[in-house]
Amino acid sequence: MNLRTDPRIAISDDEGTWTYADLHARARRIAAALLSASGPDGERKDSRAGLAGERVAIFVSPGGHFVASFFGVLMAGGVVTVLSPLHPSREMLYFCEDAEVRTILVSPDLRPRLEQAAEGRRVLSTDEAVFSEGPMLDEGPSQAPDAPALQLYTSGTTGKPKGAVLTHGNLETQQRLLAEAWEFTERDTLLHALPLHHMHGLAIALLTALGAGATVRMLPGFDAKRIWSELPRATVLMAVPTMYTRLFNAFDEAAPDLRAEWQRGARGLRLATSGSAALPATLAERWQIIAGAIPVERFGMTEIGVGTTNPVHGARKPAHVGLPLPTVRTRIVDDQGQDAEVGELWIAGPSVFSGYYKRPDATRDAFVPDATGERWFRTGDTVTRDADGYFKILGRTSVDILKSGGYKLSALEIEEALREHPAIREVAVVGVPDENWGDRVVACVVAHEGRAGECATELVRTFAKQSLAPYKVPKQVVLMTELPRNAMGKVQKPELTKQLLAEETKGSAERKGE
Repeated sequence: MNLRTDPRIAISDDEGTWTYADLHARARRIAAALLSASGPDGERKDSRAGLAGERVAIFVSPGGHFVASFFGVLMAGGVVTVLSPLHPSREMLYFCEDAEVRTILVSPDLRPRLEQAAEGRRVLSTDEAVFSEGPMLDEGPSQAPDAPALQLYTSGTTGKPKGAVLTHGNLETQQRLLAEAWEFTERDTLLHALPLHHMHGLAIALLTALGAGATVRMLPGFDAKRIWSELPRATVLMAVPTMYTRLFNAFDEAAPDLRAEWQRGARGLRLATSGSAALPATLAERWQIIAGAIPVERFGMTEIGVGTTNPVHGARKPAHVGLPLPTVRTRIVDDQGQDAEVGELWIAGPSVFSGYYKRPDATRDAFVPDATGERWFRTGDTVTRDADGYFKILGRTSVDILKSGGYKLSALEIEEALREHPAIREVAVVGVPDENWGDRVVACVVAHEGRAGECATELVRTFAKQSLAPYKVPKQVVLMTELPRNAMGKVQKPELTKQLLAEETKGSAERKGE
C-alpha cells in the first residue's frame, strides 16, 4: 500500500485541506515516531526491520490526521487496527488485547475516551507526531504482497468479533478492481461520512478514492442535511441503506425550494453506491426519482472487500448485487457441497483475506479447499443468479434463511413485500424457535407516525397475502419503536430474536403467576 506524493488535494476536512504531499510527509513523521520512541518495556525499534507486523491501534477522528496515521503505521512496517468512538470502552479494550496492541495513535480530541485501553500501552498523540519538527522516515521496510497490513474486526453477530487479517496484496487488488469498475479518476471528489473501522468506510471508500488520486471530502460523521448541502461539490457518494432512509426523511421535511436545490446536487453526482446491507427496492427507486439513477449496489464483506457489483454503465438491477469483479471467482453451493442454483456463495481470488488473527480453527472453518488446492471462502450468504448472471442475495444463511413448516424462506423477500405497506416505515423479519413451525416467522415493524393501528398482525397478514404465498406470510407482527442496529446501520437480528424470546418468556411466567 503506497501513498502518492503529488501536490493535488487528497483530503478536505473541517480543519482545511491536505495535499498528497502533505499526507506523505506527515505519515513519514508518524512512522519515524513509531520506530524511535521506546515502548512500554523500554525497547527501541530497528528502523531497518520496522515494526515487523506489530499491531498498532489508530483512534483518530476522520480527516487528514487519520489518513496520515494509517499510512504512517504501514510505512513503519506495522499492521493497522482501527478503534472507533462508537466502541464502548470494554470493546476497545477487547480489540487491543485480542490484537496484542502495544501502541495506540490517538488524536487529542479522543484521548479522554481511551480509558482502559491506554493502560500499559504506549500512547502517541497524532498532534505531536504530525506537527513536530522531528525526523521523517527516509525509507521504511519493504512489504511483500502477502504481508499483513490491516486487521479489521467482524461484527460479532455469531460470537466474539474476530480479527480478519488483510494483506498489502489484498488491499492493493481491491483498490485497483474498484477504481476500474467504478471508474474512479483524479477528477473525482468522494463525499465520505462512513465509519472508518469498517471495510466499507476504510478500504472500499477511502482507499479506493486515494488509490485513484481523487479528493476525499471527509465529514466528522453522518448528518443528513449536511450531506445534502455538500453534494454539489462531490462526484461520488457511498452510503448504506439506513443513510439513504435518513436522507429521504430530511428531504421530505425540507421546504420546496431547498428540496429543489438538494435534488440538483444529487443529479450532479457521477455515482452513488450502496452496501453493507441489502438495499430495499423501494429505497433504490426513491433515489432514482430524486437523483436520476438507482445506486450501484454491490456485495462485500470484511473478509473479501467487494466481490460483486452492478455496473456504472449498463443495467443496474434493484435487489441484485451484480456480477463478480475481475479476479473474483464464485460458486453457489448447496448443503451437500454441490454446485446449485440456490445456495451459499463461495468466493476465491487475490482480494480474499488470509485468515483470522490467531484463530486457526475459525480460519479452517471459513475455507473449503477443492481438488486443485483452491481455497474457497464461505461467505455465509445464501444467493441465486438470474438469467444475466446477476447475483441476488437471499439473506445470511444463519439469520435470513428461515426454515418454517418444511419450507426454506428468505426473510429479505418477505421484508421487501412488507415495505410496500403504507403504514410500515421499517421492518425486520426473523425466525423465532417454535415447536410446531421450526422457525415461526415474525415481522418486527416500526410504523409511520400516527399509523401504528394499521400494523396489527391480521391487518398486515391480509396485506402480505396479496404478494406472498401463504406459507411465507408472517405468523406474527410485533410493533416496535426502533430496531437494534450496529454502527453501520445494519439491523442486528440475533439481538432482535433475543428480545422477542425474552418477552415471550416474561409473558409466559406472568401468565403462570396469575
